[in-house]
Amino acid sequence: MNFRQLRRPEVSINLTPLIDVVFLLLIFFMVSTSFSKLSQLVVDLPEAEGAPATTGEALMLTVDVSGNMTLNGESVPNDARGLSLALRQQLSGNTDIPVTLSADAMTPHQYVVTAIDVAAQLNITRLTIATKNTR
Repeated sequence: MNFRQLRRPEVSINLTPLIDVVFLLLIFFMVSTSFSKLSQLVVDLPEAEGAPATTGEALMLTVDVSGNMTLNGESVPNDARGLSLALRQQLSGNTDIPVTLSADAMTPHQYVVTAIDVAAQLNITRLTIATKNTR
């Protein structure tokens, strides 16, 4: 009797298709991911051509180039707490009074953001930003 050993085929995993799939997934995730760019943005600010709104009891908040703030001609602190107290005092609980924010073109952005933030915290519903008429 002749006993031959049966040859079993060698079991192996072909890694080439697996590498291809992983590579394609890597490319997909790289392309679909949004990368945040920390760069300077070029912004063209809009110009206003409309007529200014006139209201009898409007408040005018002015911010100069060095960050000094005045509310209807009276000096107010340029920090959030002082501005909030002054606005609250002038509004007397009526948040529907229009407030116009007039800032110098060279005013640091932080002072304007502080003024807008204080207005939002006081629930001022009618805040406008003064612009120079282009006509």
